Amino acid sequence: MGGQRLGKALGSLAEGLFVFQRMIRAVGGIDNLIDWTVKDPEIDLMRYMDDKRAKEDKAFDQPKLMKTPVVRNGKQATVGYCPEIWETWE
Repeated sequence: MGGQRLGKALGSLAEGLFVFQRMIRAVGGIDNLIDWTVKDPEIDLMRYMDDKRAKEDKAFDQPKLMKTPVVRNGKQATVGYCPEIWETWE
């Protein structure tokens, strides 16, 4: 029974990572998703990171570092308040 729950948990994590990766592509990269105005030591460290994957991992593990709201519409996404773009979506 425990293995079954672990399998479901890993499946959910994999699905979450897949959605996160699609969102990153839709907004034009991880640097567009990170809220660089947040006063947090992690943001200060991320400013000097060259490794895109390390930034993605940090943002995935600490959602407080991301801009909000993130609004998705199929393969499209926006970060922040963008009603003028949302109005054009079908």
